[in-house]
Amino acid sequence: MGTNIQKVAVIGTGFLGTQIAILSACFGYTVSAYDIDDRSFNRALQNIKGLIKISKRKPTFPGDDWEKNVTKVRLCKDPEEAVQGADLVIEAAPENLELKRKIFEELDDRAPQRALLATNSSSIPISRIESVTDKPERCLNLHFYNLATGVNMVDILGGRRTATEIIETAKAWVRSVGCVPLTVKKEILGFCFNRIWRTVKREALHMWAGGFVDFQDIDRAWMIAHETPQGPFALMDSIGLDVVYDIEMIYYNESKDSRDYPPEALKTMVDRKELGMKTGKGFYIYPDPAYSKPDFLK
Repeated sequence: MGTNIQKVAVIGTGFLGTQIAILSACFGYTVSAYDIDDRSFNRALQNIKGLIKISKRKPTFPGDDWEKNVTKVRLCKDPEEAVQGADLVIEAAPENLELKRKIFEELDDRAPQRALLATNSSSIPISRIESVTDKPERCLNLHFYNLATGVNMVDILGGRRTATEIIETAKAWVRSVGCVPLTVKKEILGFCFNRIWRTVKREALHMWAGGFVDFQDIDRAWMIAHETPQGPFALMDSIGLDVVYDIEMIYYNESKDSRDYPPEALKTMVDRKELGMKTGKGFYIYPDPAYSKPDFLK
């Protein structure tokens, strides 16, 4: 049942999928990647470099010459080519349940029978995806955080039928790429740290949108209190405000609690394509956001 992981395939090379691919290559794994947008990997790479430059934390990528390993990621023209021979397939598509189910259904046909099928979803449990496959025992959540800023932890959650050996194999692999596995023992929306972060994010958004506190002061408070290089709004910019909005809607659709509904002010920014770092403007303006300057905390 267990698999000796040697080749990793990443489906979706947005900001986080690209980081996962690079990290895997840095630790000696054979890596292939695919995205429907053949320019996404290079765009994400530029954003990753920009974030590392801004951040005061070292990335999880080992060594100062990690960029040499970028060329080891083989970019493929179709998903079938990407998953050929893969032992671990990680889907890192946008936070949309139907899209993820469609991708998993295709992966079930194309990936080797031995492969682990993981979603990097930051909020959707694998139990809502696994039914489209013929091997739910090999499906799981592997949710990475921002590797570019040294956040080296990964949520791990099995589905209704995920085999114990698969969870253990995944945990060992996560450790092998310099990360700490956070095992979620019972299904919960948002998993481990992301559930905690989401509470902070929701309150920060409503404080800003309600006109209670300026977003920069919320970031200043967080940075001073926790000695971090970024506050909640800077983090949301690095994630992508469209992704943030989609995640908030997942929580709202689950609870139907009006307090979980994302502020209209956030939707307005998304509609204007002010998505954060990847578009050059979100809460801050890039590549030199105000929070990265020495006088921000003065």
